[in-house]
Amino acid sequence: MILTYCYRIKPSPEQIAIMERWLGLLRRHWNYALGQRLDWLRRTRCPIDRCSVSYEPIGEIPELVNYYTQQAALKETKRLFPEYKKIYAETQQVNLQRLNKAWDRWRKPDASGKRGGRPRFKKSGELRSFVFPRVNSSKAGAHLVDGILKLSRIGSIPVVMHRPLPVSEACPKGVGFTLKQCTVVKKADGWYCCISMKDDTVPEILPVDSIKSAVGIDVGLEKFLTTSDGEAVPIPQFYRKAQGKLAQAQKVMSRRVKGSKNWKKAKHKVALLHLYLTRCRKEFHYQVAHWLCSKYDLITHENLNIKGLARTKLAKSIHDAAWGAFLEILQAVAVKRGLLVQEVNPRGTSI
Repeated sequence: MILTYCYRIKPSPEQIAIMERWLGLLRRHWNYALGQRLDWLRRTRCPIDRCSVSYEPIGEIPELVNYYTQQAALKETKRLFPEYKKIYAETQQVNLQRLNKAWDRWRKPDASGKRGGRPRFKKSGELRSFVFPRVNSSKAGAHLVDGILKLSRIGSIPVVMHRPLPVSEACPKGVGFTLKQCTVVKKADGWYCCISMKDDTVPEILPVDSIKSAVGIDVGLEKFLTTSDGEAVPIPQFYRKAQGKLAQAQKVMSRRVKGSKNWKKAKHKVALLHLYLTRCRKEFHYQVAHWLCSKYDLITHENLNIKGLARTKLAKSIHDAAWGAFLEILQAVAVKRGLLVQEVNPRGTSI
């Protein structure tokens, strides 16, 4: 199981400037690499013997463009644009790997035949994170030791260790835990580092014969969920209650000159409000998930078409409740405890 611990970091103004510059350069590289792929697709999307000469002029067959060819071109990119030499090499490779995953999700259907959307060009400020794929190893670009995060080409940054890493204190000598990667993220309220680790101490899933307590849950909009035992969890409606503040903040932003300092300040206030609501909702979901997993060994829920329901008149309330995010969190908490969460067909479940 992969766990991710996020910590707030306190970079200096010089380090913030370096990380901002990295994000800008990586965004430009993403857009250039995506443009290469789309151009190759446009020129090769139909066979040469049946394409329209007026819309698809016949020319030289372009070379294949994929992750490996674009990675090999990084040396030439650094020669033409020396500013890319200041970015850690593996971070640039991971940026191309992210694009490759997004491209494959669009071009190749999954097991159910569904595809993702086409990768998009990123505007200024839309790329908010970069990755160091190795942590605390001999050739790693990131080292987290004693509350100090050392990043290659950036320097040492203090970390607010609000909870210890399992590899340092909770688990002696880090047995069962392996640090995988470090993602540096820019959020509305500052910078964060997200440490991903592999957890081999997760217990095995409880056998069906050993289940002592089971429950069925039904999510809703009047109550967040109701259990088959008759217990109900009230719905908090975080977004509904904050609509007034959001409307006021967005009105102030709309009256500012776009791109001005006052507009950026107003935009930042709106982003802080949305971040606060997201965290409140996530905390509520985790509390409910842990409450259920502490009482029951087996939890069942309806296999709802949440995307379809979110297209109805109840879309705002459904998005506010965030059933899909809650069910994902419930599944993760259950797996970590070795419990079972199963989906059931919603047909015939209503009384």
